[in-house]
Amino acid sequence: MALSQPGPQEPEEPSPHTRQQLQEPVPSGHAEPRSPPQESPPADAAEPRSPPQEPPPADAAEPRSPPQEPPPADSAEPRSPPQEPPPADSAEPRSPPQETPPADSAEPRSPPQEPPPADSAERRPSAAPGLGRQLRVLLTPLPAAAWPHSQKRLLSPAGTRAPAGKRLCPEPDTGPRAPPGSPPGPSSAARGQDGLWDADSDGSDGGDAAPDGYSHLSAYERKRLKNITENAKFFAALKLHESAARLNQIATKRQSHVTKRRKPKKVEDETARRRSMRLLRVEPLDIPLLESPARPGAEEYPQVPVGPLPMVPEDQAENSKWTEALLSTWMRISELKADDADRGTPDIKRYQESLSSMVLSEENIRKVVKTRVCSMAIHPSESTILVAAGDKWGHVGLWNVSCRSEEGAHIFIPHSFQVSCMHFSPCNPAHLLSLSSDTLRCGDVTRAVFDEICRSEENFSSFDFLEDNASTAIVGHWDGGVAVVDRRTPGMSSELSADTGFRRIRTVHVHPVNKQYFLAAGSVDVCVFDVRYLKAKGNKPLSSLTGHTKSVASAYFSPVTGSRVVTVCADDKLRVYDTTSLSSTVTLLSSIRHNNNTGHWLSRFRAIWDPKQEHCFVVGSMAQPRQIQVFQDTGKLLHSFCNVDCLSSVCSINVVHPSQSILVGGNSSGRLHVFKD
Repeated sequence: MALSQPGPQEPEEPSPHTRQQLQEPVPSGHAEPRSPPQESPPADAAEPRSPPQEPPPADAAEPRSPPQEPPPADSAEPRSPPQEPPPADSAEPRSPPQETPPADSAEPRSPPQEPPPADSAERRPSAAPGLGRQLRVLLTPLPAAAWPHSQKRLLSPAGTRAPAGKRLCPEPDTGPRAPPGSPPGPSSAARGQDGLWDADSDGSDGGDAAPDGYSHLSAYERKRLKNITENAKFFAALKLHESAARLNQIATKRQSHVTKRRKPKKVEDETARRRSMRLLRVEPLDIPLLESPARPGAEEYPQVPVGPLPMVPEDQAENSKWTEALLSTWMRISELKADDADRGTPDIKRYQESLSSMVLSEENIRKVVKTRVCSMAIHPSESTILVAAGDKWGHVGLWNVSCRSEEGAHIFIPHSFQVSCMHFSPCNPAHLLSLSSDTLRCGDVTRAVFDEICRSEENFSSFDFLEDNASTAIVGHWDGGVAVVDRRTPGMSSELSADTGFRRIRTVHVHPVNKQYFLAAGSVDVCVFDVRYLKAKGNKPLSSLTGHTKSVASAYFSPVTGSRVVTVCADDKLRVYDTTSLSSTVTLLSSIRHNNNTGHWLSRFRAIWDPKQEHCFVVGSMAQPRQIQVFQDTGKLLHSFCNVDCLSSVCSINVVHPSQSILVGGNSSGRLHVFKD
């Protein structure tokens, strides 16, 4: 509690009656009422108390407050309340606690003092009968300069209570106070926001002295400002900005270095690889060949000369008895005419039974060519099985399957590039026509020679006969053109060249009945053209087979009537179209899901019709175990040729005998597999 400091007041003159009562002697049993001396509270006191007052000297008479009559109820003069006695356990009398006057009081008043209890050691003097037993104590405030320095301030300058939890410290003597509303002076910088002195502000700033211009900040704000300044100095000493700049320079140098590596382009090397000098059988210029047996190059496979070539195997000399035996067999079986009187299309049940009777044995497997098989043809003879195969190096292998000896297969080299298409002549089986990218040749066994029919630099892709006598043929080009070749015309040029508008053509096939129509399969286009209306530019197709989304590998008419067309597309579909009437748009009969993703190292699948069955076709498969599949034009799988012990590779190229139950499949290693009864 705090003591009020009212201004000095003059003591009132007591009345005569009251003076008489005060002069009466005090009974011996009562102690003389005195104002208890006020001392400084102990250091460990929990509650702040009023500052102690120095006792008067011994020879001075103690001032006493004369008893006065109680003022009326409406009196505005402040009254002194009765004082409470000190607690019983106190060792020395203390000044009674006084209440804090309200904040809106215009003039501080002395707090009322409660009368002491009945058992108190001090008792008041008895008053005369009829007088009020109240004493009015007048306290004279001391000036601020006379207060002791150990005295603690209990009130804030505004007269409010100290905030809870704040420890109060003695306020130094700062002299006269500034009037309200004036800016705070230097002495107020050490105070808190509520005007009180903190425990740490004992007259010093604790090392956080406010710099010039920041005297109006509190102690917390000054300390925060000091921490920010110290942190900024610490980070400045680390020199982070310089380190970041160096790292940025290093990163920029590395990035520019990577960009420099991407600039050089190996254009010359790519051009050299595209020329394919190995396939051209040309020795590289200014580069000496290493003496290595694994790369014989042009010495082992020289460029095939232009013109007729003798029909001599590569591993034998002329007039060899084995060569004579093979050629004599081919000539003999070609002289026999096949009987077509009883030929007919069997029903599906009988045909399926015949397929089930065809098996593969070890003696019917032979490596005929050295590399990947790209085309095959089978002789129409019914007595002897003679198969021809062409690989990607231009080799043509002939294998007499009926001969059980090791000398039944021979390899000839009539071409310099891949042999993409082969056919025995339908009217004279003694002629074997083979096509590579640069030339079309006819192997005549009667003269033991490979004649050259046509040569061009336009990259041939496939061919088919336009007539039954095989005198004329339609030849497709890889760049999307076609040419008509007549074997009867002297020279090696084509009769007609036409542009179909395709980006490329992979296969061409002539209608079996209407020979003027031929089918061309390109990138995503499959169309039927009329050879009679071909011209150099602006050719329009007669019919279009739509629905293909990727490149088409092959397209063929059905063998007897040509009323069906089967295509193989890279979108993993086998499609069958109805070509009974060649209108502008052909109807799609069936679409079969089939894995046609053969990849780079396998020849692309070609679905071919079985000459003995109008509505069934044969195609290779990527399924396990390895097999060759036979489908009906409705999409039904009729049969799968497989043999776990003998067939362990994919047979991409297949050929079926025109009259016998014989199927031959070739793989990418040059090996042939013959399924027969």
